[in-house]
This record gives sequence, C-alpha cells and structure tokens, in this order.
Amino acid sequence: MEILQRPDEMQQWVRGQRRSGACIGLVPTMGFFHDGHLSLMRLAAQHADTVVVSLFVNPTQFAPNEDLDRYPRDFERDMLMLRREQVAAVFAPTPELMYPPGFQTEVRVQHLTKYLCGRTRPHHFAGVTTVVTKLFNIVQPDVAVFGEKDYQQLAIIRRFVTDLNLPIRIIGGPIVREDDGLAMSSRNANLDRSHRASALSLSTGIGLARDLYRQGERKAMTIATAVQRHILSFPHTSIDYVSLIDSRNLDPVEQVDVHTMLALAVHIDGKVRLIDNGLLVPIKKEE
Repeated sequence: MEILQRPDEMQQWVRGQRRSGACIGLVPTMGFFHDGHLSLMRLAAQHADTVVVSLFVNPTQFAPNEDLDRYPRDFERDMLMLRREQVAAVFAPTPELMYPPGFQTEVRVQHLTKYLCGRTRPHHFAGVTTVVTKLFNIVQPDVAVFGEKDYQQLAIIRRFVTDLNLPIRIIGGPIVREDDGLAMSSRNANLDRSHRASALSLSTGIGLARDLYRQGERKAMTIATAVQRHILSFPHTSIDYVSLIDSRNLDPVEQVDVHTMLALAVHIDGKVRLIDNGLLVPIKKEE
C-alpha cells in the first residue's frame, strides 16, 4: 500500500495506474476509521480495480467555533486498518499542501446548501465541495464512494458532479450502525459513557417517526414535534434540526410519503454534534 502526501506524487501514481488500464475508485475520508468507513472501501473495491483512500481533516469546512482541534486523529491506527483492506494507495496531504500561500478559489453549490446543516453551518459545504473538487482533480477517479449518513453532502456532491460534467460515478454507501443503533461516526469517540445513551436519541427518534407513519400519521409537523420531544427527553441533548424532507431534492415537506426522510442533527453535552437520517419507509438494505 502506497502512502502519498504531495498532490503531484499522487497524480504521478495515478498516471501509472491509468497506463495499465485500471478503473480507479476514491473514498474521501477525514480518518479515524470505523466499520462505516471500511464498508465504503469495500464498496469501492466492488466497482473499481484500484482503490485510493484520501485522509485529510479539511480545515476549510470547520467554522472557528467548531471541533477542528478536537476531531479525533490516529494516523498509525488508521494505516493498520487500511492494510487489511483492498486499498492500493492512501493520499494524506497536509493543509499547507492542499491550501498553499495565495490559495483563493472556492467551489459552491447554491440551493441544496441552504437546508439542514447549511442553515447553521453556512460555510461548511463550500469547504466540502472545494476540497472534494481538489481531490477529484488530484486522484482523477472513475468512481467515488460517500456515506449516506452525510446525506446532504452526498446530494450536493452528486449535484456539482452533474453540473460540472465531471466523468465520475458517485456511489452512496448505506449507514452502518453500532449494535445499539447508534450510527457509526468518528465523533462517537468523543462521547463518554454517560452521554452515549443520550446519543441514541437520534436512532430511536427515527424509529419513533417510522412508528407514527405506520400508524397513519401523515403531517410532517406532528411527526417532527414528537421526535423533538423524544430527543429532548434525554439528558445533555440540544437540537440543531429535526427536518422531514423529500429525499430526492432535500425540500422540506408538509405531508409525508414513501419518499420522505427524517434528517437529524443533535448536540450532545454541547460538544459533540451528531447527524443521522432515515426514510420513513425504510428500504430493504436499512432493515
């Protein structure tokens, strides 16, 4: 497994792979791997001959008051985990290599970034789309895999790939959950034992919404209110958003149907921000 740091070295390595006719798959990550990340790498290996994993905690998608400094990191642990997977190369640049002096370019998607996380993190997605564009230009993948837990991010990336005519197939990987239902996230490492039970309010809130739908409730406001009360009944929780949206375009809905998704963002103890989502009528792979 190659470990490359400089963008030009990564591009040179990719050119060598292309000369051999390899189909290249990319899995962009910020590291501190868990089984959710590994599932994306395995999915990429199903669709590509050569899998590249990028590992970069991107500073431009964090606001000054967010958890950039507290984001968990363990490079050696990550490399040990990757060596057990079908990963051919790791691209692990530094911020200085990705954003050298004089850097001043930004890639921005307009409409989809106004919803959900974009309302309280207005600069976040410009950082995401800019760094992903750079990764696409450096690695030049045929296929790129992103997790469905970051559903808004996945929708935004699909949009800009279409809008900019990028010849890359975007694949979404299903949410992977812990045995207790908590969606796997690198930020879970920042939860202490007393807060983990409160973190389960997200997945159990999705379960509550599905129960209400099965019982015949179709008013989005009624379901959202019930989920909000449920989450706030747990200690240490504060809500960023509880939103019922059309999964096809992220638009808020007033009446729910089979296309409706519940999207959640919740702060635990004011320090750990977790997101989760689920269709009210789950498809088979989520059951």
